[in-house]
Amino acid sequence: MNENETPTTGLPARDAITRRTVLVATGATAAALAVGAAAPRTTDTADTADTAPVAAAAVCTLTKEMTEGPYYLDGQYVRSDITEGKTGFPLKLSLTVVDDDTCATISNALVEIWHCDALGEYSGYVGKNGHSEPDSGTFLRGGVLTDSRGVAAITTVYPGWYVGRCVHIHVKVHVNVTLTADGSFTGGTELHTGQLFFDEKITAKVGALAPYSANKVTRTTLAQDGIYDDGGAASGLLTLTALGSSPSAGYSGTLTLGVER
Repeated sequence: MNENETPTTGLPARDAITRRTVLVATGATAAALAVGAAAPRTTDTADTADTAPVAAAAVCTLTKEMTEGPYYLDGQYVRSDITEGKTGFPLKLSLTVVDDDTCATISNALVEIWHCDALGEYSGYVGKNGHSEPDSGTFLRGGVLTDSRGVAAITTVYPGWYVGRCVHIHVKVHVNVTLTADGSFTGGTELHTGQLFFDEKITAKVGALAPYSANKVTRTTLAQDGIYDDGGAASGLLTLTALGSSPSAGYSGTLTLGVER
């Protein structure tokens, strides 16, 4: 049992998970939100057609709030690369933050992520998934400010898995943060707490290869997970595009995060 889930439903005991609504964008707004706003698609080969913008009416989806879980640590680094040398297949995230009322992109919002490594261990909590390894307290944690297009570009590795949960990444969106001299951040207002999810077919291929294959914990699938509800992009399902001919080359992952200001 993980991430504050109840033993019967798998839902968070501490926080109610709320269903969000959908706002339809048309015309120029739809074009601006095309990348990552439609239902996610996946591909196992590098194919530019799979990243082409959606030309017609895009849907600005208000992203579902999900549990923070037990592994959050305050004040992590503001940085575009959070790998800290961790082994794993490259993952290039491009997360677009939009206002749920207007669908306008939000610049200078801090998008913060954290997730486990290939063996299912979180920094600051190493050993919880049964593996012994060095613990910096900061690996695979951090975030960046969105650019003028509302996009946060973060480099990490494809996550592993741990007992009771499917492969996922935690995400928070903050505004009005203060950057500190040590490269971290303080203050601000938290607009969104959620999770990012991965296509099962791609995860199965990744999990069959080293270093992921060294993780002997039984992997929970999306269908078995108590948090993900098959809601597609509305529930954080990334659009994944292969960066090469082999899973080891890594993937890009895109999603539009609709938040309430």
